[in-house]
Amino acid sequence: MFLGGNPGVLLPLVALILGILILVIPRLLNIFVALYLILSGIIGLLGQLK
Repeated sequence: MFLGGNPGVLLPLVALILGILILVIPRLLNIFVALYLILSGIIGLLGQLK
């Protein structure tokens, strides 16, 4: 089971944690944005290959 069987909980939970971290340490915003763009690009490319 993934977080109590509800995988839809993961994205809002990650967004909340990252939002709090960005408020506390604004310098992390660059890292989070870069990681998001890289991951979304990889996922998008993998989706096109299937």
